[in-house]
Amino acid sequence: MSGFDRRTPAEIIALLEQAQEVAHIGSWVAELDGSDRLWWSAESHRIFGMPPATFVGTSEAFFAFVHPDDRDTVRAAAGAAVGGDRPYDIEHRILRNDGSVRWVQERAQIVRDDRGAALRMVGTVQDITERRQLEEELRQSQKMEAIGRLAGGIAHDLNNALTAIAGYAELALGEVPPGHAARNDVEEIRRAAERAGSVTRQLLAFSRKRLLEPRVFDLNETVAVIARLLSRLLGADIQVQVRLVETPLPVVGDPGQVEQALINLAVNARDAMPSGGRLELATLRERVTDDVARTHVPMPAAEYVVVLVSDTGHGMSHDTKARIFEPFFTTKEVGRGTGLGLSMVYGTLKQIGGFIFVDSEVGYGTTFRLYFPPAAPQTELEPAVQPRDERRRGRETLLIVEDESAVRNFVASSLRRESYQLLLAASADEALAIADSHDGPIDLLLTDAVMPGRSGMELAALLTARRRGLSVIIMSGYTEHNLTGADSGHVAALLQKPFTPRDLRRRIREVLDR
Repeated sequence: MSGFDRRTPAEIIALLEQAQEVAHIGSWVAELDGSDRLWWSAESHRIFGMPPATFVGTSEAFFAFVHPDDRDTVRAAAGAAVGGDRPYDIEHRILRNDGSVRWVQERAQIVRDDRGAALRMVGTVQDITERRQLEEELRQSQKMEAIGRLAGGIAHDLNNALTAIAGYAELALGEVPPGHAARNDVEEIRRAAERAGSVTRQLLAFSRKRLLEPRVFDLNETVAVIARLLSRLLGADIQVQVRLVETPLPVVGDPGQVEQALINLAVNARDAMPSGGRLELATLRERVTDDVARTHVPMPAAEYVVVLVSDTGHGMSHDTKARIFEPFFTTKEVGRGTGLGLSMVYGTLKQIGGFIFVDSEVGYGTTFRLYFPPAAPQTELEPAVQPRDERRRGRETLLIVEDESAVRNFVASSLRRESYQLLLAASADEALAIADSHDGPIDLLLTDAVMPGRSGMELAALLTARRRGLSVIIMSGYTEHNLTGADSGHVAALLQKPFTPRDLRRRIREVLDR
């Protein structure tokens, strides 16, 4: 006889109860003989938050815990199992006495007599709230990634059109004298293109494809500066409080984008406090453990620099929290917002390797937690090159590669006025053929980043290997590529779309005059 066989029934039951507690799986038995009796194990009582002494022990008492929106589904599943149509295996919500909502999974078998009549249901219940939360966070993360790819693609195509519109408008202004009847119309075209360009910049920030100007900066200083600005911006009825750690918090990023992100959060907080309230900005260092990371997908466990932005406003519902970072989603009335502010904040954090999470409840305010990866102590950035006199005209030969004919023609029109010698191509393969057949020097390659076939950086790597000393400028509304040629080690300069003829001339002279 084994040691287990020598244990008393009470000892065996105690061991089974302990095993259920370890596995977080409770058991239950529901009698189907008309008595409506229900028995729960100790772990089932813990899952439902109901002490055994106060539990009535009936199926109706169980259904009182089932979330009202799920009761009909659970009753239908139980009826189908008793009728033999399908097994009882269901996930549903329960509403505990403390007001908390939990997700549980229940499985059961039907015990029948010799004639097939149902005698009782014997089942298990498991709290799966954490698993459901992780699944929801993963789905949300995947949805945001998909929206980001869509937003980036739309912004890329729109930037090409805006580059031509804004560029030709500025060229036209150079030809239309002051006082001409058409001048105001052309200026309105240029201003409209600039406004549309600001929308694409926010879309690109959300999709994490905007070209930033990263450097090491102290997050404490940025928060302190923004706090002083917000005290004047938000109005006298909003009290701004600041709590900063005493030591510097160096991070790598575009400080202008981080400042704009904090302003967007503060403006949203002001709108959530129409009768006034308190906005608090705080900084801290936080070590995210594996346990915390598992509930904050996709953030890995690591050291972070954190900014908290908290308000005492009206808070958000669960459905609103699930969508706040989507582009163009807004709860404001028409004319009071584009729905791009929070999506830009999301993109700014993501692009520098950070994360943003929100805690909010209707009636209890909102807290945004912005996680920044700290800068490595040895991080150094190349100093900015000072631009030369943009009025200087060139005699150099430029190879222009752009698959969008409108952009290519605009660039050519702008540069011909500067006396540059131009070679034009619509693809990387055409550019290679032109370069091979051109006997003279080529001083600079100006190429789009994304083209059918070879990309701009692939073209740059090939040409800089063939023509040593060739300068390279990449035109792009965004780029996901390393701007260093893999083969040549050559570093390309950037020209962000949409750009004006003035931006184009200045950037070319900066690169050629280095």
